[in-house]
Amino acid sequence: MGRAGNGRRVCALGVAGALAGTVLVGCGDDGDSGDGAQGTSASSSAGARGQGTQAVRSAYDRTAEEDTAKVKLRVQTSAQGASQTANGQGAVDLDDGDSVMTLTVQGQQIEQRVVDQVLYQRMPKGQAPGGKPWIKIDLGKVAAQQGTGDQPMSDPAQSAAYAKAITDKDVTEKGTATVNGVETTHYRVSVDVAELPNGDTLRKQVGPTLPMDVWLDDEGRMRRQQIDMTVKAPEATQQSSDASSAPEKVTVRTVMDFTDFGTEVEADEPPAGQVTDMTGKALEQGKRQS
Repeated sequence: MGRAGNGRRVCALGVAGALAGTVLVGCGDDGDSGDGAQGTSASSSAGARGQGTQAVRSAYDRTAEEDTAKVKLRVQTSAQGASQTANGQGAVDLDDGDSVMTLTVQGQQIEQRVVDQVLYQRMPKGQAPGGKPWIKIDLGKVAAQQGTGDQPMSDPAQSAAYAKAITDKDVTEKGTATVNGVETTHYRVSVDVAELPNGDTLRKQVGPTLPMDVWLDDEGRMRRQQIDMTVKAPEATQQSSDASSAPEKVTVRTVMDFTDFGTEVEADEPPAGQVTDMTGKALEQGKRQS
């Protein structure tokens, strides 16, 4: 697999929860630089913008070249005045997208694995359908239905394609910050959604632009990625469901951190007899939303 393909996998970890309906994962800026304080002021020169654009474009490949990393994420979803926060930690293979993670949602833990583009989740006791502890969704089949090829449908970055979609005017250097003890440069990016694969459909859901913030270390590797997304419910869903139970939009704020490059990742399939295949249901849901 070429490095451009590897770059697509950097955000694959966030895709899994969204497809299973457990959490919605994007990658946004809430104005908080996390554990680091903002350092230098934003640069506005054309030269600095050009360098920043190149740095952001190459960040996915530079990160993927490390093969593996530990990942920590925080996802906050809000709808109809209520919000919910999910936290997760684990490890991801940046080369093939395999990952292992433990998610904590409303005090309950969900074990999650992605193996060969198939998502597995071990749900809290008594919550998995089919009377089995694990569910699975074939991410490749869902991505194919969405017309994104091998790029998972919920990967908002669309890595290589995203890099081509930005220009110097889309990238602003915001300064420096310390992220998990590492000095980084913070860039804010505005992505033209229409330029992404399956952009017309995505544009209907999240609007014309996707605001992204990234923090890169001195080797150009991704240390933090954030996105704020406002996801609009499809019109068919709004019309066929009671307004009190079907929110017209959901806001999703996600922070994803990468540390410990080169860490060991062991992602194994659960025993087949313990798994309920939910791919068909995911495909049906995708058709209703298209």
